[in-house]
Amino acid sequence: MSHRPRVLITRWYPPERVAPLAARAEVLVPAEEGGCFSDREVRQIAPSLAAIINQGELAIDRALIAAAPQLRIVANAAIGVNNLDLAALRERTIWGTNTPTAFADATADCTLGLLLMLARRLGEADRFVRADRWQAFEPGRWDGILLRGRTLGLVGFGNIGRAVARRAEAFGMQVLHHTRRPTGHPGWRPLDELLPGADFVSLHLPLNPDSRGLINASRLSQMKRGAFLINVARGSVVDEAALLSALRSGQLGGAALDVFADEPRVPPELRTMENVILTPHLGGGTQAGRRLAQEQCVENVRRVLQGERPLPECVVTAA
Repeated sequence: MSHRPRVLITRWYPPERVAPLAARAEVLVPAEEGGCFSDREVRQIAPSLAAIINQGELAIDRALIAAAPQLRIVANAAIGVNNLDLAALRERTIWGTNTPTAFADATADCTLGLLLMLARRLGEADRFVRADRWQAFEPGRWDGILLRGRTLGLVGFGNIGRAVARRAEAFGMQVLHHTRRPTGHPGWRPLDELLPGADFVSLHLPLNPDSRGLINASRLSQMKRGAFLINVARGSVVDEAALLSALRSGQLGGAALDVFADEPRVPPELRTMENVILTPHLGGGTQAGRRLAQEQCVENVRRVLQGERPLPECVVTAA
């Protein structure tokens, strides 16, 4: 019987990515590429686990933590930590880590792509051509918004928000941002000032009790009429019923949504709206970012199993 610590990786990783752990741990990985252990399977083997590496799809709740007396670290290959019961991890002095920088540039790139799609109506135009409706060059019909001189309001100004700001400024946009506490940067504004002044509002904040439902009917009514909303954060930051109402009324000129409150369910009415861009939670999805996140998780687990501290930039809860 093996006395090596057991490490569970909830989703399939390439063998070469797992290799740094294999020498000192028994690593459990789904057998097939694209495979994923179910919640039931994880809970069945939880008592034997020293570490869990998770993409964010598994709820590390108080019950699972209680069922895993040997657990020493949970490593999220994601920026978000809303799937982790942080209080329960702290009580047990279990390391919790994430990968706050691995997906930042990719998500910022995606944000600018969505912003451009909204500003230039690229999704509508693509569907128009694919439907074989294009009969002649029509100057003016597809005129969109020039980004230079427009204002982008960022709600959240962490790694992703700052990366979006740099990209937007290169397009000649004025960039404002909001965080709960002033950042000392001249672009900081209270939310009540940022929303009415922005042509585009982009969300880049974690999901927590303060941010859940933050963009509700009242907040949407504060936005400039005809402004655009972009959400690559978490679906539940936005009240989807209020969003639909704002789109119907024209209060919002459009929206680009990469995340939803009840994924993969998307409110059916959103799918019928020409001025709405919908993507399947792909904001951080690049091969380079995924690889870096996996490598950081493996390194964090390797360090903890050797009695060391995880990478400092990844620590969410400390043991």
